[in-house]
Amino acid sequence: MGSITDKPQYVAPSMIRHQFSNAMSCIYKAEVPLYSNLLSLVSDVNNSILERDLSLKQHLEETDQFSRLQYERHGAIRLGTASEMATMARFLSVMDMHPVGYYDLSLASLPVHATCFRTLDLDSLNKNPFRLFVSLLRPSLIPEALHSLVGGILSKRAIFSRRTLELIQIAEDQGGLSPAQVSEYISNGLETFKWTRTSTATTTEYQMLKSSSPLLADIVAFPTAHINHLTPRTLDIEAVQAGMKSYGLPMKESIEGPPGDRNCLILLRQTSFKAMEDEVLFLGDGGAGVEGRHCARFGEVEQRGAALTPKGRKLYDDLVGEARARGIGPEMTEAYAKIFARFPDSWDALRKENLAWLRYYIPESRPHGAPGPGADLDTLIAGGWVKYEPITYEDFLPLSAAGIFQSNLGREREGLKSYEPGDDSGDHGRGELVNAIGLDIHDEMVVYRDLQEKSIKECLYNFRP
Repeated sequence: MGSITDKPQYVAPSMIRHQFSNAMSCIYKAEVPLYSNLLSLVSDVNNSILERDLSLKQHLEETDQFSRLQYERHGAIRLGTASEMATMARFLSVMDMHPVGYYDLSLASLPVHATCFRTLDLDSLNKNPFRLFVSLLRPSLIPEALHSLVGGILSKRAIFSRRTLELIQIAEDQGGLSPAQVSEYISNGLETFKWTRTSTATTTEYQMLKSSSPLLADIVAFPTAHINHLTPRTLDIEAVQAGMKSYGLPMKESIEGPPGDRNCLILLRQTSFKAMEDEVLFLGDGGAGVEGRHCARFGEVEQRGAALTPKGRKLYDDLVGEARARGIGPEMTEAYAKIFARFPDSWDALRKENLAWLRYYIPESRPHGAPGPGADLDTLIAGGWVKYEPITYEDFLPLSAAGIFQSNLGREREGLKSYEPGDDSGDHGRGELVNAIGLDIHDEMVVYRDLQEKSIKECLYNFRP
């Protein structure tokens, strides 16, 4: 796979990603009108927050995060074969999006595993943080009786056009794309993600697939890797959840993720409006179509907090495990928050206890003069020469993803499990997904660690003796 870099004669990968994600949003608004309602609600909530909290707005502007808020979104698609995944990885690489993290959704009784394709660099994230959660079907997890049907249908489809494949190769060969090529790349590439109501299965075949898993039917019975949801980012997910009804959105019953009643938000909180029913034309005898319906596409909203270190993530996972053992879920807000009261809730404590990943920076307004030669990081922070902020969690929580998927498949929180210590099933699945992608999957902890260490080095360099 060729390397796509910023070259003056070619469009920067971050700009291609920006144009692509905006175009994808326009498509989804046309396909799912309720998504437009969700965007309006999120915009209204975010604007209201920023009007009331000028210090937050100033901080977002000071740290170059204000502009990304209006463009922040992630998408999700589902693929059927290793070949589709390998080509998708090449397609997304042109936009500087790389696989990060492994998600084994078989723990939620779903026959897929997934990774998140995203950019790795903070500057690139601030230009456009679009990320794509890509699930891949695992044939070993579907009934053997369906293998022939699934393989037969998937072997006949081609989700990428010939021109898209040509443009991927051009980008790899020359190290980028010209403006004219980018226009073609986006318009042709988006065809892969569009919804089509014409199924590649008969009604009987569709029902066989759906009886095994609605997710299986969504993956196999259609000719494209259609978007199954897009997700804008909000500054107050409780306000969005409360406002959904007035915006005509059939909301999910509860918010997934850690408690929201905290000073320091951590990881990721998500909710959604429930999946809509689409009219479908199934294959029929003699070429005649058979009318039917399919339910899978929905709209999601998220509120992102700080990325946690391995120590912080272990504490979080331990608290989630304790809550689950006691039969307490996120929907039981008071009891859930009580358990999480043991998680430190000040940035100073999170930093000193090494629980959250942080970006260190030199503020525009800082004390006159200079610290003593060779001052360490703590001294620079105490003196006001260096500040820090949490690094935003750019990835996903497996149980939250599973909960969202299941609620939109009519199986609210059914069969959710978590890894047990010493369980190596995830390692086997990860290797399987790596082979499909054709690239190693980045460890999210290493990505965050490198970002933190880079910011520390840059700060200390400016105060070197």
